[in-house]
Amino acid sequence: MRSRLANIDFIGVFLWVIRAAIIVAVVWGTTATILNNTYTTRQWTDFLVFGVAQGSMYALIAIGYTLVYGVLFMINFAHGEFFMSGIFTATVFLALPMDNAGWLDRNPLLGLLIIAVVSMVISVVIAVVTERIAYRHLRTAPRLVPLITAIGASFFWQNLYRGLLGGEQKPFPQLEVLTGTIPMLGTEIQKVHIVVIIVTIIMLIGLNFFIIRTKTGKAIRSVAEDKEVAALMGIDVDRTITITFITGAAMAGIAGVLYAMVYRQVHFFMGFIPGIKAFTAAVLGGIGSIPGAAIGGLFLGMFESVGPSLFLKGLGIPAFNQLKDVIAFTMLVLVLIFRPQGILGEPLAEKKA
Repeated sequence: MRSRLANIDFIGVFLWVIRAAIIVAVVWGTTATILNNTYTTRQWTDFLVFGVAQGSMYALIAIGYTLVYGVLFMINFAHGEFFMSGIFTATVFLALPMDNAGWLDRNPLLGLLIIAVVSMVISVVIAVVTERIAYRHLRTAPRLVPLITAIGASFFWQNLYRGLLGGEQKPFPQLEVLTGTIPMLGTEIQKVHIVVIIVTIIMLIGLNFFIIRTKTGKAIRSVAEDKEVAALMGIDVDRTITITFITGAAMAGIAGVLYAMVYRQVHFFMGFIPGIKAFTAAVLGGIGSIPGAAIGGLFLGMFESVGPSLFLKGLGIPAFNQLKDVIAFTMLVLVLIFRPQGILGEPLAEKKA
């Protein structure tokens, strides 16, 4: 009897019980919501469209996490501050003055283009400075040291921006041309959501071309595969790593502009929650995989948008719409427990573990 008990994997049994409980709760809540016919078809469409738009922003931020991890095997927890720094600076010094002068509404396309370029440049500068000062000297250090340094860099940039630009929220201008909706898919879709989705698609296509087709992209993939061999083949490893940070930060800078257009406010702490959720998306899709980061971001955005109304309302949970952050972080824990390599990721080799 004791030998049989000794052969039982109690941890595995416990995890299977958690799996079963989650499946039962999801099926129960979904069934109750559908049978009660709580929402109309138009409302479900609105949930999906907003989820895709939100997931698009997560995907752009998540790419920065997955690029850096693919090259350095470290989690850059300061990446959320790269996202924050660009749009916060552009809003205070460009967007608000242009809006107050009335120039932004008269030239919306050019104005947004200028704001986007400035946001990307500031994000890139912050990323390069962080990599050069905080990370470069720690590449051969134990894995925990760069991780702690990244957390410290995150707090540094948060508090620096709080001191320089203030701790209060700044309103992002609402452009008249992006106000309102467009009839599509049997419903009215907000113009800003359409812009977010289109810009994300363009950025992802451009990134894929850069990584797959260009010499610099091939160098990034080579360094990610083996730094020593890449150096022997004549690749400048330091330069390639810097370009990796620049690429991820540029995507985060664009994501910051899209985020400000949707939520219409910026502040020094705005990078923390989206940054953690983007990390969740990167893990969900498979950390180190660019397509995985994009898929993970879209999946997380739709899950956050649809999940509370579909799963939780049917369970009779009060204030279920306030639990979307709980859903996101619960997903992170579940992915780390049941499939740590993510949707498109491969089991980690001992070298990368």
